[in-house]
Amino acid sequence: MTTKRPEDRALELRRQIEDANHRYYVLEDPQLSDADYDELLRELLDLEDRYPEIRTSDSPTQRVGAAPAERFAPYEHHVPMLSLANATSSHDLRAFDERVRKLADKEHSYVVELKIDGLATSLRYRNGKFERGGTRGDGQVGEDVTPNLRTVSSIPLRLRAAKSVPDDIEVRGEVYLRKSDFEALNRAREQAGLPPFANPRNAASGGVRQLDPRLTAERKLSFFAYNVVMRNITVTTQWEALQYLKDLGLAVNPNIAHCKSVDDVIAYCEQWESKRDELDYEIDGVVVKVDDLQAQEKLGAAGRDPRWAIAYKFKPREARTKLLDIVITVGRTGTLNPNAVLEPVQIGGVTVRNATLHNAEYIRSNDIRVGDTVLVTRAGDVIPRVVGPILSERKGNPRRFVMPDRCPVCGSDVDHPEGEAMSRCTNAACPAQVLERVRHFCSRGAMDIEGIGDVMAAQLTELGLVREISDIYALDEKKLSAVPRTGEKTIANLIRNIESSKSRGLARVMTGLGIRFVGTQTAQILAADFGSIGDIAAASAEELQRCEGIGPEVASSVSLFFQQRANGAMIERLRKRGVSMTAPKRARAAAGKLAGKTFVLTGTLANLTRDEAAALITEAGGKVTGSVSKKTDYVVAGGEPGSKYDKAQSLGVTILDEKGLRKLLSS
Repeated sequence: MTTKRPEDRALELRRQIEDANHRYYVLEDPQLSDADYDELLRELLDLEDRYPEIRTSDSPTQRVGAAPAERFAPYEHHVPMLSLANATSSHDLRAFDERVRKLADKEHSYVVELKIDGLATSLRYRNGKFERGGTRGDGQVGEDVTPNLRTVSSIPLRLRAAKSVPDDIEVRGEVYLRKSDFEALNRAREQAGLPPFANPRNAASGGVRQLDPRLTAERKLSFFAYNVVMRNITVTTQWEALQYLKDLGLAVNPNIAHCKSVDDVIAYCEQWESKRDELDYEIDGVVVKVDDLQAQEKLGAAGRDPRWAIAYKFKPREARTKLLDIVITVGRTGTLNPNAVLEPVQIGGVTVRNATLHNAEYIRSNDIRVGDTVLVTRAGDVIPRVVGPILSERKGNPRRFVMPDRCPVCGSDVDHPEGEAMSRCTNAACPAQVLERVRHFCSRGAMDIEGIGDVMAAQLTELGLVREISDIYALDEKKLSAVPRTGEKTIANLIRNIESSKSRGLARVMTGLGIRFVGTQTAQILAADFGSIGDIAAASAEELQRCEGIGPEVASSVSLFFQQRANGAMIERLRKRGVSMTAPKRARAAAGKLAGKTFVLTGTLANLTRDEAAALITEAGGKVTGSVSKKTDYVVAGGEPGSKYDKAQSLGVTILDEKGLRKLLSS
């Protein structure tokens, strides 16, 4: 008997494993048991370990194990990934059909596909091998998450040769998390003492954007393909394109349909809106596409929305249940947030026990009372919200809800400013705010202390190691060793990251303090105009208002924050522990390339974060504000710019893209 060469046996194993994956994820017809599959994979791993020269980039063993990424490189789409206009009724769908017939001068059939609630993703194959993959981003440029996508078993690392495969092909699709995998993931997290994920979409999106691919692999993500960017492919319809994707070995949602008329489209949408809970994955609507690809090209796009496709969005899910109580939680900035305690009810396959009530005015205006039968909806299919009472079922005259005048956590006075919706605890050292303040202070937009995320912040505060934010800088090896599941390497990295954060500068500190109305841009304005936290603290509300974009509300909030003794003592502790709280003052009017110029940032820039862009502008003497007015000199717009872009156009304000900003800075 002749023994096979290692490379031949490896090739045979790869084909068997690829075929097993195809049958499991695409055909939904598994032929191998999990044990047999694992045995094949173990044998291949052993072969490649013993003979590293036979390992290939498209081997199934390469799905996990790449080193954690420092950051994500940009991923440029060959063809822009457009967004879709929304339809919410049959009337909207008929209007869409009428526009298509009018613009195309004839009737067209449609392909309808379930709208998977996941993360839009692009895959690039070269010579049949998976080469790169990225997120949608702004439609032009996303994030390169190739190592993470390699861990998704339903994404083939090599396309099947059922038909000729072009040298270069780009596949579009959705990465998602099955409900069953989501439930298993949350059970495992709860057993490990970690907080559960809110919903499958967030878990899938976060999984794709993990810096360590091994963490992505733990999510057990899935993928459905729905489009292919044509590269010498002889298909003429969307239906043929989906069949072609199947032939290449990609998973395509099995519930696609071909509709000859808009009536068929409407019937399909209504059918799946009622059947959505039968699926093992979340859907939030239906995507409707003109089938003829040549007609798609003729119809083109209006802005960022193709004229040949539309997304029919399902109605928010609703249910009736009893309101058992209204409880108050205290937020990071001291807001008193009323929440409904509900008799458990199933809404869209999820058991809902709590829901938001927004604020006291919302409760009053909707006459919501404890004991009522209420209508509850999952807004956007995620956040439960009480819509209002069903008055016909109210019994007797239940008492009206009254917001407490003292904080339910620390007993301090509650302030309810006239004309505002929210009430606030006046105690900046309120224990209920500690966790949220620590999380915010350590977040990426503030002091950016990697390693202190939601879980670590909760552990540090629960153990009493951090009672307010200055305690972060008193953490040492001995204290951190008391945190469960924290090893020497983690502790060393955390101490290094905490030490590095001391030099972030005044703007980051101001952002991290969580002062009401003070976000990133306002913090940068104050830091550049005053230069030190002491000068900001000493400034009166009138002096603060002399800064561009600082109005009475912001000035009053900043002034009030620094008047509190507890806050002053905390800042002094930060100073003694080496945290830098100074910044270069803004260039004078006669200096700086952008001196005297006011900028507004909107949308997602391709290569700069908003913080980075604002810092470049400020260093050059310019000012960055949060709203567009006649005094605005430039609006810097990235992807999905929103209302600020529209207002700039209406006022005739000069609009720059990132390239234009860089040119202005270098001129």
